[in-house]
Amino acid sequence: MITDQEFSDAAQRIVDGGLVAFPTETVYGLGANALDVDAVSKVFELKGRPTFDPLIVHVASPKDLDDLISDFPRPIEHLVNEFWPGPLSVVLPKRRGIPDLVTSGLPSVAVRCPSHPDAARLIRNAGVPIAAPSANRFGCISPTTADHVREQFREAAPMILDGGPCQVGVESTVVGFQDDDVILYRPGGVTIEAIEEVVGSVRHAGTDDSSPSSPGQLTKHYAPSVTLEIASGRIHAGIGERLGLLGFSPSEEAQSGEEYCHIEFLTESGSLREAAANLFAAMRRLDAAGVDRIIARPVPEVGLGVAIMDRLRRASAS
Repeated sequence: MITDQEFSDAAQRIVDGGLVAFPTETVYGLGANALDVDAVSKVFELKGRPTFDPLIVHVASPKDLDDLISDFPRPIEHLVNEFWPGPLSVVLPKRRGIPDLVTSGLPSVAVRCPSHPDAARLIRNAGVPIAAPSANRFGCISPTTADHVREQFREAAPMILDGGPCQVGVESTVVGFQDDDVILYRPGGVTIEAIEEVVGSVRHAGTDDSSPSSPGQLTKHYAPSVTLEIASGRIHAGIGERLGLLGFSPSEEAQSGEEYCHIEFLTESGSLREAAANLFAAMRRLDAAGVDRIIARPVPEVGLGVAIMDRLRRASAS
């Protein structure tokens, strides 16, 4: 449990222009005062994140959105009313006070109101919106525990608020609005089916490695240090090759595990919610197991399975 003193110290660090890693329901974030250019620059520097990849700004309450945006299309308002606080980020035209570094020079800003009580308390105590990508080195596996953050940054680690494991386990869904359409920039913790129940069909933006319009559009991301390959059916190891298996569930894995030196299953019960929550931690364990290649089994692409497969495809991209 995070103490009152730790919350106070973390909030003061944000106000003073420092960085704090903190839990959300999705993954741990690396936070800085979103209105302080120097503080935000430290986020990019510590992560090694290219400045053309915009950040998500976190607020403590839905009413705080009005201070950051200049336009609020009705369909996005419906989504905010339905899913905030929660794992949904919205990309909307920004007000002048938002630094260009936060938005990579774009006229829009991505905003989220996390449902994790520790995240909300930190933002309230700091009294400023907090810009926070995932608390990891750029392109690497996202952290879902405080230990994952420590392992990533080691001696360079910022102050960390340890709120335990993240419950959702994959990043937020990111949506925007253009030409009267709701645009899906990244699948995540709110399913596409749930969004379409509120606003009807959505348009998929796809990936963009040169000039992304939103966080979460890069082709390669969330990657282990070894090759990850998505494959179904039997896989044969090369001579001397150590294979690791990232399976959906034991019941789905019909092949013998004899060729795998390390096996991780995302769920025992076949639950996509459980699989999403376990995804990044399982990838980390495989990455640390000394395997030469990770074989990831595809999961059903419905509900949270869409977000899981999105992360696996980005992790496997060359």
